[in-house]
Amino acid sequence: MAISLFLLFVVSGASFWLLRLVSARLGAVAALVPFALFVWYGAYLPGIGSDFEVTQTIAWVPALNVDLAFRLDGFSLLFTLLVTGIGTLVVLYANAYFADAPAPRRAGFIALILMFMGAMLGTVWSDNLIGLYVFWELTSLFSYFIIGFDSSKKDARKAALQSLIVTAGGGLALFGGILLIGLELDTWSLSEIAVRGPELAASPLAPAILALVLIGAFTKSAQFPFHFWLPNAMAAPTPASAFLHSATMVKLGVYLLARLDAPLSSMPAFGPLLVAFGGLTLLIAGLRALMQGGFKAILAQSTVGSLGLLVLLIGLGGEAASVAVVTFIIAHALYKAALFFCAGTAIHATHQPDVLAMHRLGKGLPLTATACVLAALAMAGLPPLFAFIAKETIFEAMLDDGASAMLLAAVVVGNAAFVMIGMTAALRPFFMGSGAPSKIHHAESPGLVAGPLVLGLGGVLLGLFPGIAMPLTNAAATAITGAPVDFPLYVWHGFTPMLMLSLAVVGLGAVLFFAWPLALRTIGRSHLLATLLGDAGYNRVFNGTLALAGACTRFLQNGDQHRYTATVISTVLAVAAGAIALKAPALQLDLSLDGFRLAPAAVLVLMVAGGIVAAKVRSLMASVVSMGMIGFGSALIFLMNGAPDLALTQFSVEVLVVLILTALLLRMPARTAASRTIAERRLDAVLSIAFAGLVFTGLVAMTGAPLDTTLSEFYGRTSYVEAYGRNVVNVILVDFRALDTMGEIAVIGFAAIGVWGMLRVRATRSGKRPT
Repeated sequence: MAISLFLLFVVSGASFWLLRLVSARLGAVAALVPFALFVWYGAYLPGIGSDFEVTQTIAWVPALNVDLAFRLDGFSLLFTLLVTGIGTLVVLYANAYFADAPAPRRAGFIALILMFMGAMLGTVWSDNLIGLYVFWELTSLFSYFIIGFDSSKKDARKAALQSLIVTAGGGLALFGGILLIGLELDTWSLSEIAVRGPELAASPLAPAILALVLIGAFTKSAQFPFHFWLPNAMAAPTPASAFLHSATMVKLGVYLLARLDAPLSSMPAFGPLLVAFGGLTLLIAGLRALMQGGFKAILAQSTVGSLGLLVLLIGLGGEAASVAVVTFIIAHALYKAALFFCAGTAIHATHQPDVLAMHRLGKGLPLTATACVLAALAMAGLPPLFAFIAKETIFEAMLDDGASAMLLAAVVVGNAAFVMIGMTAALRPFFMGSGAPSKIHHAESPGLVAGPLVLGLGGVLLGLFPGIAMPLTNAAATAITGAPVDFPLYVWHGFTPMLMLSLAVVGLGAVLFFAWPLALRTIGRSHLLATLLGDAGYNRVFNGTLALAGACTRFLQNGDQHRYTATVISTVLAVAAGAIALKAPALQLDLSLDGFRLAPAAVLVLMVAGGIVAAKVRSLMASVVSMGMIGFGSALIFLMNGAPDLALTQFSVEVLVVLILTALLLRMPARTAASRTIAERRLDAVLSIAFAGLVFTGLVAMTGAPLDTTLSEFYGRTSYVEAYGRNVVNVILVDFRALDTMGEIAVIGFAAIGVWGMLRVRATRSGKRPT
């Protein structure tokens, strides 16, 4: 698995350069990479069972018990096959979709898709929570680049930023939950955490862990109240939308909740919260679908609703619910990717994003229309497609769990919205509409129709022969529940309550299909609903944050260095005063004059005089010279106390500072008028006196406390033995604090480079050659 990830990232990076050199026809060879992975991991299917598991561990940060631990079981294998299989079709489709685009644009998009695929595989394979989080955040980063791929469009940039803020913000919450789990259980292993649910539930940190994990999962899988970002992500190119909505990032939240179902289900609030938020998301998505006119926008709402349904099923728990989750993940991936492919082809062919603006495209795009019908039938949950089996399993899980009539009604309404969306996607653009058929600017090509046809026929094949999928669905459900699952899948169960519910779904969906144009003209124009159900809340928070940042910038970054210094000093004084108030230090001032030395005292008097003169004089030149007295006095103090190396350093620094400031002041215009008002000077005096008092208090507290010589004795004892240096100060700087010293040298070096660059630009503009 580690080798697969390494090769995938390497190939994705290489493809960015190699695909620029070949034509669109040869660009399809990039699909061989995910296809090879699909075949490789598909080879596990014949021998898969309830005990199937493949593990691999690579040491990463052993000191923190953090490893790159990978585990392939039934559930992660399911996601692996979906990511690589649909990823293969996405690459083929993208290569055809961008056939007329410049080669760098096509190569860049395919490279991003492959990188995104690697991040997804790393997430579902990770058995270490820290490693999972790293790949989790990589999916957010790559999705940001993919959604904003058309960077010249304002909507694409805004949608990309919104997705990054929401998902990365949720990722930070998830990281907090991960840290709390590791703190409580002293492990990052998902396998171990799965069997320690009662211990986790008994922890006082359980409420915080549950809240943080749910926020992370809800933001990733677009659950209420974070449902708004996913439909806006339709600004991404169609191949990205197909991949994003069918098998990749948006299902990661569902994946994580399913993985943590065993330990978190020990918390009483876990299941009800998932049912409540999942059901609410399902209903909101159905209502918003009635308000959309764009082809991809309608499909996006169905994705949000499907994710809500999956979260609801995880909240139910039990064997049937776990099988329902797995079967619906498969069915949804097949028909949703196909529908997005078909939508992209129709939009690409007509240059029209609105489904009502497309008329009778079936004759001009026959293969696309066929694939769209198959996918729409699956979305409607009609037999003999695999999605029908998934829907029957969903209702069976709900009835087994004793779901309330209200919850059943909500799921029926939500699924009816899926039927309406499927009928709208298949019938209106391809077979309905008055007048002449819409003009087709781009005809079908093999790359555009291969993906939707394969996925549509795949749904039919699995529906007719569900035994093909049963070993995988049972193994995946086993991985979720932690107990062996042997759940049969049938196309026909007879006249059961599940069938009656399915018929109710289809009937209500047909009603919604015919009512959709009216709903679009009425509630679709409702500003109130759009505000309540859309991203208006996010926009207010985002714009408010920008306004607050602007106000803070205008107040704090006003160009007045005096105010900057006063703000910093005031903050330091406030923090120090708070610390002193909480724990007052023992102040013991020694006035006995024991050990009094005249020379250091004289130097201190000169330093104080220099500070007073610097504060009183109006001449900047005189002030610089007076301040130099303080620096040179410090050097003399070092010299008198046996630190000649520090004294030499201080002498050098003070000479350079005085010379540089003097040189600068000589180039500045002379100024005689005072630049500070009386009130400002009084404030300066108060701050100066207060800061002096703080320093005095600190010195008294330090000199009155017992001297701890542990550290100095350690350095004196080990400097020569371990670092072979007799000068302890040098050894500390060069050996014990080597990284710190290197950082300081780097800062000086970067500053020198910056100064040289500015001088070079100035010399070039003046016509002189820089030296």
